[in-house]
Amino acid sequence: MAASAKLPVPDKHTKNEDWTVVLPRRGKRRTCSRRNSTPEAKQQPWVPTELESDPDRELKLIQRMEICIKKVESSQFYQNFLELVENPDILNSFHKVLGLELEMPMVIYGIGSIESYETPRFQLSLAILMKRKFNWIGDVEVFDPILSATESRVLESLGCSVLSVNEQGRRRATKPTLFYMPHCEAELYNNLLQANWELELLNHIVLFGNSFEMYEFLSEIKNSFIVDSTGHILAARKFTDEHVLKIASDDYFAAFHDSSWHFFSPALDTELLLVKN
Repeated sequence: MAASAKLPVPDKHTKNEDWTVVLPRRGKRRTCSRRNSTPEAKQQPWVPTELESDPDRELKLIQRMEICIKKVESSQFYQNFLELVENPDILNSFHKVLGLELEMPMVIYGIGSIESYETPRFQLSLAILMKRKFNWIGDVEVFDPILSATESRVLESLGCSVLSVNEQGRRRATKPTLFYMPHCEAELYNNLLQANWELELLNHIVLFGNSFEMYEFLSEIKNSFIVDSTGHILAARKFTDEHVLKIASDDYFAAFHDSSWHFFSPALDTELLLVKN
């Protein structure tokens, strides 16, 4: 698909008291976040702990990101990714979510430290390449509580805006929205679904992140923490269309293993009655 072409019209977790810890990361480090399972959880104003950007670090990080973007763009992994996205079934799913809208914003949660680790740089590079490739992707917003001021400036230079509020994954999809959340905590996916647990809102969501099928498998082997953290994820499985991203290269395994596209299409309110808030 050419960058100017419009979308065709169709003919890993453990628990430590109140804190969530993510396993395994394979090179992507996370800070822990305090659990808050209520739909009305307050959004917290956020500023980076490092209040001023370092120009030297900023320049070096921009150069590292440019190298990383070029590496991903020239890889067989990226070609396989495009083939998946341009599959007619998936394109039709994107079109269904878009409806009459011409584009959807991309919200990136939990990207990690792009200065400290290669895995977040790969993940961000893929998101930026998607934005450049598909004109139906609108503004890109990013949030991770561990981002530094330097990283925030670099993200802005790459065309992203950094949120000043920690939404805790609870953005309500009042319009078509792509949530790009590779390897986030299960709780963050669950928060997103819980905040959008209505027919219209769920139909507005496209989610790229950890495979829900994987969570279902983990729940079946009696991992009680997974069950406690994934109530909405497991309940959504019956109306989720999932497309798994296959990884053929070790270079990109850590960044994208067990990742899938998810589209939600509940048709009846009764399908949403199985979850207790």
